[in-house]
Amino acid sequence: MEGVNPPGTTLLVQDFIRWLREDSPFGDLTSELLIPKGVRVRAVVIAKSEAIAACVEDLAEALNALGVRVTKLVPSGTPLKPRDVVMELVGEARKLLLVERTLLNLVKYLFGVATTTRTFVEEARRANPRVRVAATRKVIPGLRYLAKKAVRAGGGDTHRFSLSDGVIIKDNHLAVIGDVSRAVKLAREGVSFMHRVDVEVQSLEDAIKAAEAGADVVMLDNMTPEQVREVVEELRRRGLRDRVIVEVSGGITPENLREYASLDVDVISTSYITMNPVRVDVSLEFVEVVRGP
Repeated sequence: MEGVNPPGTTLLVQDFIRWLREDSPFGDLTSELLIPKGVRVRAVVIAKSEAIAACVEDLAEALNALGVRVTKLVPSGTPLKPRDVVMELVGEARKLLLVERTLLNLVKYLFGVATTTRTFVEEARRANPRVRVAATRKVIPGLRYLAKKAVRAGGGDTHRFSLSDGVIIKDNHLAVIGDVSRAVKLAREGVSFMHRVDVEVQSLEDAIKAAEAGADVVMLDNMTPEQVREVVEELRRRGLRDRVIVEVSGGITPENLREYASLDVDVISTSYITMNPVRVDVSLEFVEVVRGP
């Protein structure tokens, strides 16, 4: 996730500017009529519900680059209670009013992802302390980097960030290739040693074929708990269980999560945590005028 120039800095600033232009294509009419230029204020972003903080550092870097100084913030991963201060800001009143809604929309979504992830992780590990809860690539376009970081802040696994990060052979690949074993063989022949080969299967037969062909990960897609149990038992009977990571995916909800986690699986991947996050409430409040016009 870390890099020389991660998207959390330069690219996020560019995105933020684009989002602000979308929200105020010809300026902020109300603030320009009411607030004189040069008025500076101190403001706070406050949690109004319980939540897990996420991506606060990235948002702070973007705000600082846009001329809003972040003087205090809570680290990502911090549990929050109502009225806890998420970050303290100082800047021109007009600019703070300009960024307010965009900032809060981001905070609500990202904190929601982290909070939902934390709930899933804690529930799954009550049944299976070693299981990982992972995000899928199903995220809001343009927010993948931040959404994945929010998953990590909640204690989840980020899975692959993009199609470039790893090999996952899915049903439409198999529709073209026609055979699980051949697909794994082709992937193995061309892939770097740095990448794992993950195969999405929907039957016991294909799960066995994938494991025998040398897949690193067997993803059991949209299988019932009973079907997952049958696959794992057969893998163990054939001496294949310890050679593969068993991942379950598809249809994972808060209601069935623990049932899947209680099985002998290694990873539970789900889009629920990024596409159906719990609603988190936050607000931005001006607390002091530090300099008048």
